[in-house]
This record gives sequence, C-alpha cells and structure tokens, in this order.
Amino acid sequence: MATTIKTALSASLAVLALMNQPTPEGARPRAREIGLIVGLLPPGRQDAITDVPGVRVGHATVVKGDDVRTGVTAVLPHSGNLFREKVPAAIFVGNGFGKLAGSTQVNELGEIETPILLTNTLNVPRVADALIDWMLNLPGNEDVRSINPVVAETNDGMLNDIRGRHVGREEVYAALRAASDGPVAEGSVGAGTGTVAFGWKGGIGTSSRVVSGELLSTTTSYTLGVLVQTNFGGVLQMNGAPLGRELDRYYLKEKLDKKPPGRVSSAGRETVDRADGSIIIVVATDAPLDHRNLKRLAARAMLGLARTGSPSTNGSGDYVVAFSTAPGLRIRGGMILRQTETLGNDAISPLFQAVVEATEEAIYNSLLRATTVTGRDGTRVEALPIDRTVEVLRKYGAIR
Repeated sequence: MATTIKTALSASLAVLALMNQPTPEGARPRAREIGLIVGLLPPGRQDAITDVPGVRVGHATVVKGDDVRTGVTAVLPHSGNLFREKVPAAIFVGNGFGKLAGSTQVNELGEIETPILLTNTLNVPRVADALIDWMLNLPGNEDVRSINPVVAETNDGMLNDIRGRHVGREEVYAALRAASDGPVAEGSVGAGTGTVAFGWKGGIGTSSRVVSGELLSTTTSYTLGVLVQTNFGGVLQMNGAPLGRELDRYYLKEKLDKKPPGRVSSAGRETVDRADGSIIIVVATDAPLDHRNLKRLAARAMLGLARTGSPSTNGSGDYVVAFSTAPGLRIRGGMILRQTETLGNDAISPLFQAVVEATEEAIYNSLLRATTVTGRDGTRVEALPIDRTVEVLRKYGAIR
C-alpha cells in the first residue's frame, strides 16, 4: 500500500512539474506575433511581468479525469522573505463581486507580506491556508504570529468540478517552487486552466512596458508588468476592431437577436457570453511608488480592461493588485522612521499610460494563447480562432 501511494504521489507531482513549463513556442501566437501592437510604449525583453526585476511567476495546473480543470498561479515580488522585506502595495476594486483574501490589510498598511496567489473561488481558503504554512516555515519566520495571505480568485465552475476543491497544499507549494523570472506560461495554465473570457477560452496573460527616464523627466527608466487571470466577458474588441461582433459572439447577443440561450458543450451548441465572471490584474513595477500612487496606478488598469470590451457587469469581480519592487522602499520590521524617495505626482502619468497598454495586451495574450478545453459534464470551450481573428483585425486595420 505504501509503495502504491508513493508511486501515485510521484506521478501527480510529475504532472504538476510538466504543466508548470511554458507553453511551447509557436503553439499559439501572442499578440505581437500576429502584428497586434498595443499602444505607444515598448515592451520589456520578455513582454511579461517578469521583466520587472525580481518578480517571479509559477503555475501548478490540475487536470484530472473528465471534470477537473483548475490550478493556482503564484506571483512573487522578490526572491527573498517577503514577511521580513515587505513591498509597498495597493488594491483597487473595480467591481467587488469576488473574494480577495487579505485586501483590507494591504490597503490599511500599504504593504504586501506574502506572494500573491490566484486560484478559483472555492479554493481561496485552502490556498490561503497553504500559503500561511509556506510563510511560517521560511527560515527567519520562527517567531511570526500573524500572516496576511493575499489570495485572489475567479470562478472556473463551467469547466471545472469547483465543488471538489482540488487545489491544496501540494499544488500551492508546486507553484511557489516553480516560480522563475523567465518567460511566463500563458493561456490554459495554472489559475487560468478552467476560465472563460468573452465566450472563448480565457486564462493567464502577461505583458510589460518600459518607460524611459526622458518621459518621466528623470535620469532613470522603469519597467511595468501586468499579469491577468481572465474569466469575464462583454463585447470583445482588439485595438478597436469589433471582434466579438464579427465573430458573432458577445454579451446580450441572444437577447438583442431574440434567440433562445445557447450553451457551451461537446455537442457544439452555440456559446453564449453572459459577461459575468471576474478578472484579476496584478501590476508590478520597479518605479519607486508609495501606496497612494500605487492605488492610482491600479485604478488605471481598469481603463485597459475597458478597452477590451468589458462593461464590468454586476456578477464580475474586477480586482487590481499593484506593488513596487524598488529596493529603497522595502519595509522591514522594527523601522520607526523611514526615509524614502518616491516619484512625485507630476512624473507618474507615463506609468498610467504603461499600465493601460500592458493590461490591454495581457488580456489579448490570455485569449490568443489559450487552448480549447473540454471539462465538467462534457462542456467544451473553444479557443479564439486565430485565422479568423487575424482576418478581422486586418479588415479594420488593427494589426501591423
């Protein structure tokens, strides 16, 4: 019996390790690979949140049988002990129909002391519990008596057996251990494994922007990166091209057309975008911003979301978590008087432009990279059709 359990556990961990690897290049394109260039500012080297120095991302993907399609994604602001070296942070709520554990303390104190974990709705408590264990067990935390885990969610119950609560300590630890500063796997991976966006398969997406010192009237350039977990809807547009209308899949379509509601299924019936769901947007920058300006920055991410066609419906939880990795702003225990230098209000507008652009592009990447998934009760959600998408974008002059 012990041998059987050990073998099964090893197999499970092997699957998790495999699923943590980045999607093979060329499998499905990112936005820039089809000429979809968003905005004015240049991306970082990887066009990912990991372009921000110190930031790492890891996934654990859980696919079991016919009904389990879920996972967890970890974003680490730096590679050290976050409880001992907290980072300035803020959380902005666009529409609050969601569960974001730890948000009140982040906004009260203006700091984050754990990695940021993304998962599904019913797994928030389990993931938070595992994250607390992870933090308590870090060297140097032996005397810690309080931890504020930051865990956000979207509901993947359409494709996943969400009531089974299949993400626990093993998966959380796998995502944290897999975290790296390299290319970020996107699409149907980690916390995005079972998500749906605009009636198509959603998932994880990322992008970044570099803001030169000249634009900020400083001598230093800064990087801003965004990672999203997309599970929402609306009337999809890309660079202004009305993709949702052209693909005949958009919010309120069945009511406006006076058609009976459809359903995503293995039988191929019409997909309906009800626009409810959620999106989690994680914003990282090495620009020295305090809590107040990080919250202003987070609020602008909602403008990038709006550009993609989201109305932030009643049933959507739209949350933005923003933090700064600037070493001079780290918050260490016992600090009575902090002397810091931060960007002033007059310098921050180019970063607002960067977060709007990076958020918009990250959402596009989550759709373009996602693969078709069949899950709970035979429900099948198709990936956004690349050829037809490119055709529509060309028609409206939205790609270069």
